[in-house]
Amino acid sequence: MKSKFEEIKEIEDQYQLNTYKKLPISIERGEGVYVYDTNHKKYLDLYGGHAVAIVGHSHPHIVKAITEQVNKLIFYSNVVYLEIRAKASEAIINVAPTEINKVFFCNSGAEANETALKIARRFTGKQTVIAMKNSFHGRTIGALSATSLGNYRNQFAPVIDAFKFVEFGKISAIEEVLSDDVAGIILEPIQSMAGIEIADDQYYKALRDICTEKGIVLIFDEVQTAFGRTGSWFFGDAIGVTPDLITCAKGIGGGIPVGAVLINEDISKTIKHGEHGSTFGGGPIASAAILANIEIIKNENLLSNALEIGSYITENLMGIPIVKNVKGKGLLLGIELNEEAAKVRDYLLERGIITGTSAKKNVLRLLPPIILKKEDLGIFFEALKEYSK
Repeated sequence: MKSKFEEIKEIEDQYQLNTYKKLPISIERGEGVYVYDTNHKKYLDLYGGHAVAIVGHSHPHIVKAITEQVNKLIFYSNVVYLEIRAKASEAIINVAPTEINKVFFCNSGAEANETALKIARRFTGKQTVIAMKNSFHGRTIGALSATSLGNYRNQFAPVIDAFKFVEFGKISAIEEVLSDDVAGIILEPIQSMAGIEIADDQYYKALRDICTEKGIVLIFDEVQTAFGRTGSWFFGDAIGVTPDLITCAKGIGGGIPVGAVLINEDISKTIKHGEHGSTFGGGPIASAAILANIEIIKNENLLSNALEIGSYITENLMGIPIVKNVKGKGLLLGIELNEEAAKVRDYLLERGIITGTSAKKNVLRLLPPIILKKEDLGIFFEALKEYSK
């Protein structure tokens, strides 16, 4: 007799396009930083559904907000005004840097990045965009064209030939490719899929100075870093750097699919009717989730919690023999191991802990809900110590 997991796996494998290599579990429900599979086994989720469940799984405030909204109105497009969209827009701008005055809603990180690239080229009237080596910006053709990591881009060549790729973290590399035709510079402030790579603060400040001087649009892809994961609402907040465009997704809606582009006033005032759109962008359910998500982060002091727990994890990991180093900020962390990360991930999964890997074979990634507490982490530290023996 087949188990429930085996039945689910068989059906998904038969009918769903095989684009993902999946973990051998089927998740049935979630609560806080834990999820439960179809065999009722409990897992500590240090992966957060790939950084999405930023305030935990099925947070009661989000459940209440989207339930109330579903009972009133499931959907209407941007052709009309919606009170819940108005509230969500205001809430985002209120936590955004002061130079940011508008938000454009869409459905995903890739769509947000496509939008930002389109805006940068339209605003400057130029074509070329500088992107980073080992970057990942999405799988749609424009976002993929800005992606350098692995074989994601190469296997679909030819892509849009308007990007120059330079080494992340080196201002001299930027200066070498600057030209009069550069519309924008796009980067992930922390390169997550590349193995949690982060530059020093002066790099981001120098980027801001170059873009201001040359009239280049600076785009931060904050699909994974925004809304508190690194200990501030947005990555640049902590170092005094505000890009012209910020792209968001993942944790913005507490689990509901939503993306957004945050736009500064100089650019937003030039954008006219008909230049862009997104049918489902800013729908009522997504807007309700965004508003509730922001309220949770504020009310539960989750920005400071992300920093505190990130530091706590780092301190406790550095004494474990298998751990060489811990990189990242807040609760976007990469653990450099003396071992292949996939083997450690599988070992941890057997012991009820979900983690992630990266393009670097020895880097284990943590992208947990930022509600994570110290008391949740004991089993994680102990499991790594056991593996080290």
